[in-house]
Amino acid sequence: MYQPKNAVKTAAEVKAILGPDFPSQVAKILDHIDQHCRAWIERCPFVVISSSNAAGAMDVSPKGDPPGFVKVLDRHTLAIPDRIGNRRGDTLMNVLENPNVGLLFIVPKRREVVRVSGTAEVVKDPELLDSMAAANGRAPDLALLVRVREAFFHCGKSVIRSGLWEPERWGSIDGLPSYGQALKDHASLQFPLPDIERNLASNETDRLY
Repeated sequence: MYQPKNAVKTAAEVKAILGPDFPSQVAKILDHIDQHCRAWIERCPFVVISSSNAAGAMDVSPKGDPPGFVKVLDRHTLAIPDRIGNRRGDTLMNVLENPNVGLLFIVPKRREVVRVSGTAEVVKDPELLDSMAAANGRAPDLALLVRVREAFFHCGKSVIRSGLWEPERWGSIDGLPSYGQALKDHASLQFPLPDIERNLASNETDRLY
């Protein structure tokens, strides 16, 4: 296991390297969803949610749907549908133990992101769930209700450096294991790989909603 030779131990050391805060980067942080954040969230098809359990074990979970799937209920409240998935419910289970969450809202073709942090709870209010029904009419069984503590725009340098929306800069995916191969090896599955791949393909077409 790698052992660092010069680990940073204090906030003072970090700030000595980074320098003082830019005033605008402190002042930009809101305690609510304003019209700009709302417009962004309503155009967002993909959000990443970070959460942790009572012991501090972290999880980061992607959530995706057509733009507008995250509902802005009011200036301080967001609702995120829980679509059918792997049945692990990592985020939901974490929130039951520790309500603190962080969200990263990504809009394709835009370099910036919107960051939101706050507290969450798992809800099953029928009217709310019905309002988040998918195109096939199926409503989610549960939703994550997020009370906003902080909301702000984050600059686009990371996306610019990564070339995220620039296909000509993307690396090759040749040689990457398929999800089926990784699942077979990691879970020590005894089923033939073609059967696993076939089941996964069906899962991605028949169990989206």
